[in-house]
Formats: sequence, structure tokens, C-alpha cells
Amino acid sequence: MASDEHMAPRVTPAVIAGMVIDKAADLIGSAKETKTVTLADGEMSDESSSSLAGSEDDEKKDKVMVGMICDKKGLYEKIDQHNKATWTDKYPEDLEEAAENEETEKYALLIRNKKSYDSRKKLEIDSIVIQSPLLKTVMRDVLNDYPGVTTTLSRLTFSAPFQPFVHRWYRLVAALEGEGDYDEDTKTHLKLLRDVLYEELRDVIAATEDYIKNKVVTYDHIWTIFQPGCNIYASRGGKPVVVRLADGQFIQHAKLGPCFHLKCERVDWDGSKFGYTTSSHFILPFVGTTPVTDLDSYPLSYHSDEGAITAKLTARGRLFEGLAGYHYREYKGVAIQTTQYGPSLITVDGRIVVDGDAHSNANPNQQLYLKPLNRVEPTRSNRDPGYGSDDESDYEFYDEYPSYGEEDAFLDHSKKTVPLTEEELLLCTPVIRGYALKPKLWLEFFVESVCDIAFNSKAFDSLVLPAGHKSLILAFAQSQVKNKTAFDDVISGKGRGIIMLLSGGPGIGKTLTAESVAEDMRAPLYMMSVGDLGINSREVEANLTKVLDMVAKWDAVLLLDECDVFLEARSPHDLDRNRIVSIFLRTLEYYEGILFLTTNRVRNMDEAFHSRIHFSLEYPPLDEQARRAVWRGFLDRQGGHEVGEQEVKKLARLDINGRIIKNVLKTGTLLASHKDERLGFEHLQTVLQVEGRAMAE
Repeated sequence: MASDEHMAPRVTPAVIAGMVIDKAADLIGSAKETKTVTLADGEMSDESSSSLAGSEDDEKKDKVMVGMICDKKGLYEKIDQHNKATWTDKYPEDLEEAAENEETEKYALLIRNKKSYDSRKKLEIDSIVIQSPLLKTVMRDVLNDYPGVTTTLSRLTFSAPFQPFVHRWYRLVAALEGEGDYDEDTKTHLKLLRDVLYEELRDVIAATEDYIKNKVVTYDHIWTIFQPGCNIYASRGGKPVVVRLADGQFIQHAKLGPCFHLKCERVDWDGSKFGYTTSSHFILPFVGTTPVTDLDSYPLSYHSDEGAITAKLTARGRLFEGLAGYHYREYKGVAIQTTQYGPSLITVDGRIVVDGDAHSNANPNQQLYLKPLNRVEPTRSNRDPGYGSDDESDYEFYDEYPSYGEEDAFLDHSKKTVPLTEEELLLCTPVIRGYALKPKLWLEFFVESVCDIAFNSKAFDSLVLPAGHKSLILAFAQSQVKNKTAFDDVISGKGRGIIMLLSGGPGIGKTLTAESVAEDMRAPLYMMSVGDLGINSREVEANLTKVLDMVAKWDAVLLLDECDVFLEARSPHDLDRNRIVSIFLRTLEYYEGILFLTTNRVRNMDEAFHSRIHFSLEYPPLDEQARRAVWRGFLDRQGGHEVGEQEVKKLARLDINGRIIKNVLKTGTLLASHKDERLGFEHLQTVLQVEGRAMAE
């Protein structure tokens, strides 16, 4: 039996209770040492929170905010086995010392060589760095104004094939041979550069001299004859032009493929100022050598008659300069129309309005962005003595409208500008922008095909109307042009126009009235029909506003022929047509020009139009006396004919309108021409019989 000291203690409920109490006491003591007490609701006592806050501060001292260490950390490229680059902070062990350092800075030239694939040499020069300040002084003279070269840089670098030195080789050699009066140290540095370049470029320089001598070139060396800054003889729309070369490069064109691109500049007018715009020309690859003058574009110095072509294009430039602003002119020839497929040529024979500003506004995608001419005002000594006055205050910068002859009513003569120089006139584009009135198209017109209008001074006299009516219409129109800003409505800009309504049957002279007024005033006539404005109210509003603004600027006469759809009274059954009438009424309030409205149904006109029409004239049917005047007027303009006065009286007895009379005369003239005879009464009688119009005996 075991002794009492080795016997296990007896576990009783009292013993268990004592053990629990002792354990709790230990826990409480531990809590006091750490000063942490957890409350029943999960919060900590103030003493406990203070302890934890101190712990967090210690952690923050060890943690640094992103990007807040004021220092740098280098990473180094590492290429893996798949030739992909990654970055590491381990410094590479296989790096070589930098080739250009404090030691290399001492040398006048740094020659960077690379392996040559030419069987005649092992190395070829990739680039040359000019560090010599003496050479930079010479380069300012040798490479003056050469595009892309800034000779004041601390490291002046040139890369193969060294085009600037090939193009300016003669200047470099001339500087070494004494031109420029450089000191001996400078010439020593220059000789070093010349020798290095000649060793590398001797073949190209020799080839260039050979090309110039024989006036031929190869495609590979075509860049050698195109020196930036030289004048290039090219063409635009089939017309010869001279442009100034800015840069020439081999490129891969999206449509043409590989080609040599000549980026050039020409002088243009954007509607408010003269300036330079870009003109691109392309030369396609060719085999062997070709004469320089067979190229689509080539330096003007190669032209067989440089003096004559220069004089011709300079004279054309003066015509271009004279058409700046806006003018009313005649045009006969081809013009350029820009379509979604590119430019195309169309034939125009009629009157035009030259207006570059309106062309740009109507065609935003064709706007010009010009570079300034970069020239100062001429002094009194080199001004054209025939241009303006001698007062220097009369001259302003080039970006204003130029001043021309007083006979042109379309120009603002309040300001003068410096005329274009001879060089700028030579570089002028051959086209001006404007509007063809008959086909109603915005086009580019060749200046050589623009001519003055031969106005018909007797057009208004031939109009068959009572003398009082004719004088009243003409007085209204002429007064409107002179005094359109003298009267204004309560609202500024409202009610400044003059609107005349001409009503009556067809062929009695309504349209001829508007044409005669425009001819007598020597103003453009814009003829507009309902079809020109669109078919719904939105199209009508946009097109009508555009046309009214345009013709008001030109002081043109606007004729809205057969405008019944606009004038007819509104009804509750056609809301879109009602909107069209409302738009037309509202737009007329702000029109500032002369408007002729013609209609055959004046009795159906909406009441609101009566208060907006300043003058209304109803044309009665032509009586016999009026018809005789119409016949006689057309025959007199016809010229050679054999129709006597008694025969005219017989013709006047036919109850036909003026339009039919004109058609009969035209058909009779064609019949007489077919028989190789002069127009006679029998020809007209034949036409009338065929049309079923019997003549009374």
C-alpha cells in the first residue's frame, strides 16, 4: 500500500472552486501588468487605448509613405533568353566606358563610324558631331537658311548622307578658298571638315557635278538636284506653276507607292490675307538616267527659257493679286471642282463671283491655313512709286484687304497694304476661289480665264413695260444699294431689304425685269427656284438663310422664281408647308438686299406677305403693240435678218407671250442656218405652222 505522501490529492468541489479562483487572480494580475482592460461592451478603457496608440506610433515609425524618400534608385535593363527586356536593381558587369566624355569634348569633330556594306571600304560614317566653335561660325554662313539646321546648338550633328553639305558644297569650298575672310585657325578647322566630308562624299559630289553638266539624274540621286529653298517648276491643273522647295524626301505613299516627295510652298489668298500654303509634288521611280526637264517637277534653273517663263508667271501673279477680295467677273474655261473623290475639271462659261472668304465659309473642309509671308514694310526708296501715296502711315500689314482700282465696287478702299514682291508674285497659285452663278457651284478658277463682263447697257430699255413702272423699279433697286443701312427697324438689322413682287401670266417679262435691273446696276443676279431650297422645313430654313446672307454680302439681285409654294396661304391640313411659309416670312424680315418674287397666283398669297412686300407689280397680258416691241427687240439683237416692218406687224397679231416669241425666233434661226440663209419671214412662218399657230392674213 502506498504511503500517504504518494497518494493523489482528493478532488472535491471545494478544491475545484479554489483552483478557479486562483486562475482568475492570475489573469487579473496579468491584465494589470499590461494595463489592458476589456469592457463588457467591447470598448477599451482610457488606460488601455493609450497603450495601443503608442504601439501604432511605433509601427508608423518603421513604415514609410510611397515616394517620400528624397533620393534616387537606379534600375537596369536586362535582356532574357527570349530577347525581352526586364528591369533589375543589379548593376550590369559587362558595361563599357562611355565613348563621348571629357576627353572627346576637346576635339573639333567627332566621327561616328559604322560597318560598311560597300565592298570598297570597311567602315562608313554614320554621323559627324561638330564641336568646334570656329566651325560653327562658318556653318552659319555656309548653311544659312537651310531647313532643319540650327548652327547655334552646342552639339551640331549631321547624319549620312549629309544632304546639307552636298547641296552647299560650293559654299564650303568657297569659304575655305578665301570667301568670308576667316582667320587661319578657323580655316584649319574648316580644312579638316572638308577633308573628312570629301573622303566620304567624293562619289556623290562627282555624280552631282556630272548630273548638272549633262542635265540628267538617276532616281537614287534625285535628291542631289533639289536643294531646299530653290524654285521648282511644276504644274497644277495642267497650268505651269513655280513653287519654293522646303524639303525633299523618299517616302512610301499610300496610293502612289515609293516616290520622291517634294514638299513646297506657294503664295495663296485665304479670303483675308496673303500667305504661304503647302504644295506637294511627287516623282515616281524610274530606271537609269532621265533628262531633268522630263521630270514632272524640276528646278526652275533647268528650264530652257527661264526668263520668259518667270516673266509670264510673274504677270499672272499680278492678276491673282488683283483678284484678292471679292469681284463680279466673266469666266470662260475649265475650273476645278473638289468632290469626295478628289479634284476634277469642269467647263464653265458664264458669270462668277470671286470671293475666297465666302468659299471658305461654305466649304470648311477646304479652308486654307497660311503661314505668314515674314517680310517687313518696304522703305520709301524701294516702294513702287505708282502704288498709293508716299505717306508711310497709309501702309499696313499684309493681312488686310489690298487696295485696287476705284472702278471695282466690290472692294473696301479704306486700307492699303504692301504689294507682293516679284518673288512672291512668281510663287502665286494659278487659281482663285469663288462661285459660278449659272451652275451654282463653289469652284477654283484659273486666273487667266477670268475676264471683265461686257454689260448690256440697253437691257433695261428693251424691257416692255410702261415707262413709269420701269423707272420706279430701277429707282427702288439703286436706292437700296446706296442706302441699305440708312433705315433700320426697332430691332437692329431688321427690315433693311427691299422686296418686290412681280405677278402675272408666263412669258410676259417678270424674270426679264429682274435680269434687266441686275444688268443695269452691274450687280450679280442669283436666280433661285423652289427646288434649290429643299423639300422639308429644316432644309428650306438652312438653305434660304445661307443664300440670303451670301447675296446680301455681294449686293446681288436675288430672284426667287415661281415662289407660289412660299406665298400660298397657310392651311390647317399641311403643317410642314405651314412651317415653310413661316420660315420664309421670318427670314425676309432680316434680308438686307434686293429680292424679286415672281408668281402666277398672287390671289392665293398668304395675308402676312402683304405687309412685307415693298412694291407689287402685276403684269397684264401682252397686247399687240407690246408683242410688236418684243418681236422687234429680239430681231434687233439677232443681227442679220430679212424680216421687214410689215412682217413684224403680222407676227405681232399672234396672241403669244414673250417666251414663245423667243423660242420661235431661236428655232427659225436654226432653220435658216441649216439652209445657209439669212433669217427671213418664211423661216418664222414655217416654224409657226409646224407648231399649229396660224397667222391671220
